[in-house]
Amino acid sequence: MRTLRTLAVVALLAVLAFVAYRFFVPRPPSGGGTIPVYYAKLDGETLAKWDVSVNPNARDADSVAFYATAQAVAGPPPDVTAIRFPSGTIVRSTHVSGSTATVDLGGAVAHEQSGSFAESGEFKALVWTLTALPGIDAVDVKIDGARVATLPGGHLELDEPLTRTSW
Repeated sequence: MRTLRTLAVVALLAVLAFVAYRFFVPRPPSGGGTIPVYYAKLDGETLAKWDVSVNPNARDADSVAFYATAQAVAGPPPDVTAIRFPSGTIVRSTHVSGSTATVDLGGAVAHEQSGSFAESGEFKALVWTLTALPGIDAVDVKIDGARVATLPGGHLELDEPLTRTSW
């Protein structure tokens, strides 16, 4: 009788632990979910968005922000005319702290000298993409792990976090 009671208590505790886990532990986005990714049209001012499927492995704010950053840097499908980051730009890391996403870019963007028009369009799209994610209001940009005042072209100030009102 005592063994039966012990088994019942253990089974009840297992059920309660499972219910608590399912209720309190955040789950990754389910398949079919999307995030908005923005790109700048060739006029440099107009933004357009397309929805990208959420990576099922993106389970936390950093992972989702990294995935969104990678999609924004990659740009829209090839048949869409848009201002794009230079080919060879890489996303080294993305970290969310409070309401700011810190993005570390490298590769071709570190040597970009394409002018203010292109720089503005690239980073405007990146900022709008990341600030479309819940809880992110600003984007702090680093290049090759370091804070820089501007890109080599010197047109876009990166020494302070960028927001949607930066444009």
